[in-house]
Order: sequence, then structure tokens, then C-alpha cells
Amino acid sequence: MRKLMLATVGSILFAFAAPAGESITLRLGYETPRSDSQHLGAQRMAKALEEKTGGRLKLQLFPDAVLGNSQGMITQVRAGTVDMYMGGSAIFTGVEPRLNVLDIPFLFHNPRHVDDALDAEVGEEMLKTLEAVDMKGLAYWENGFRSVTNGRNPVNKPEDVKGLKIRTLANPMHIEAWRLLGTNPVPMPISELYTALETGAVEAQEHPVNVTYSAKLYEVQKYLSMTRHAYSPLIISINLKKFESLDGDLRDALVETAREAGKWQRKYVRDNEKMFVDKMAEEGIEVVWEVDMQPFRDIVEKDVRKLYTDQYGDDWLKKIDAHAK
Repeated sequence: MRKLMLATVGSILFAFAAPAGESITLRLGYETPRSDSQHLGAQRMAKALEEKTGGRLKLQLFPDAVLGNSQGMITQVRAGTVDMYMGGSAIFTGVEPRLNVLDIPFLFHNPRHVDDALDAEVGEEMLKTLEAVDMKGLAYWENGFRSVTNGRNPVNKPEDVKGLKIRTLANPMHIEAWRLLGTNPVPMPISELYTALETGAVEAQEHPVNVTYSAKLYEVQKYLSMTRHAYSPLIISINLKKFESLDGDLRDALVETAREAGKWQRKYVRDNEKMFVDKMAEEGIEVVWEVDMQPFRDIVEKDVRKLYTDQYGDDWLKKIDAHAK
């Protein structure tokens, strides 16, 4: 009987074990189109991952929100029905509100400040918090510094945005900042934004210029002002149990290729910012390159920081500020 039981247990374990040399394919979803840097970076990561693991671990890419909107994809990743998701850090605040620190306007001074903070211990601490909600944060990629477009007038001073109905993320830091500036913030997913701008449901929006360009939002806007009022990192993540189920060398390869591709994608976004703006200008959008942002900062920064620290303390905020140079 004992031999029979051992044989039965062995056969069950064998049935659930992955055959030697079997390839594992992870599904990665994101909202942006194939023309965006997120897709280009994901393609680069997929190629590097397959090469590094000898084909044992592969990525299947799902851009254009084909797996649903961002909130839906996060829910699916947490449940394990989708393996991986990449999106703006603001989207992750729905499951880990402390990450709202990354969406405080004027938090990051420049790209060097971004890299020094996110690639340091505080960046790792923030990624690790996702494990409590069944996700593993792999790396930071880049949306970039956000700038305003609208269909009413150029933006040079705070008074120029008063009364604007502006699309924003469903994020308290963003909503409060735009409320303080006198706008009417309207949260909505990016997948609905083009139509909302086209129909006049909203008049304005704010994204990094690479996203404004790839999503063709300039087609339904008249003015772009390079406000660079907030920085938006991307987080690439995976279902925690799925990550832990991988062999150690595959886990290492996944993290390494995510971070390598992220460095490439950050550089691509930064190197091509002017090109994106010039292309939109050629299509007819009027560009304001230099905006004095101090008056905006004076209105927004103190109150939005207080909104965050009153709820979550200032530990991460101090650590991020310490990397400013």
C-alpha cells in the first residue's frame, strides 16, 4: 500500500511539473499603441529575454488596451488571469496608495533626479510594497515629464488654465493640483481621451509629449505648452505567484531584462522629446516652449505635499528629495 501511495503521489507531482526544456510565455498588457515607446521597449525586452534564457522564457505583447483598461489589467494580474502589466505609477495607487508620492507635482527636478532616486534604495522600497497586493514590481520605465495641451489658448501663466475642463488621472495628487489651479479636472482612461477631446467632453489634457504624439491627441488640440509640471514613471509588474513559480535563473533574467529595457526606453523618450514636439508642430499645433512654472509651483506644491504627508508621512518624500542635485 505504501509503495502504491508513493507511486500515486509521484505521478501527480510529475503531472504538474513542467517538462524539461518547456518554454514559458508570459502575457504583458499595456494601454499605449504600438507606435509608443512602451511598445518599442517591450519588444526590446522580449527579444533580450528570449535570448538570455535560450527560449525558455518569452513575452507575448498586448498593446492598445486589448486586454482591457489599466484598472482592469491590474485586477487581472493580481488574480493571475494576466501575467504582467505595465502602466503609469498613478494607476498602481489604487492598490498601494503610498505610491501617490510619485505623482506629486514638481517632485522631480530633472531626469538625473529621477534616475538617482528611482534606481536607489527608495525606488526598491516602493516596488516591494506591491508584493502585499499579489504583484511583483520589476522595474521603472518612463512616461516622462507631463505637459499641457488644450483647445482654448496657449498656457503661459496660471490664469490661462482657469475654467478649463481637463482630463486627468483618477489620482488624488493630480486632481487636487488641477483643482487648486482653478480647472475642472475630469478623470478618465487614456483609451477614451481622443474621443472626449474631439467631442468637447473635455478641453485639455496633460501627458508627456511622447504619449500625446503616439496617441495622436495633437490632432484634436490647438496648443501645447511645455509645462513639465510633473513626472510620470511607468512600473512594469508581474503576478507575484507567477514570478515565484519561475526557476531562479528565469526570475533573474526577467528582472535584468526589464531593467535593461527600461534604461533604453528612458533614453529613447528623452532623446526624442524635441522630435515629437516638432512633428506635432508640423501638423499644426502651436507650441509654447518656455513657461515660467514658479507661479504654478507656488499655488500647488505646498498643499499637494501636505495632502500626501497627512495621510502617509514624509519618509519617501524626504528620501526622494535627498537625491535632488
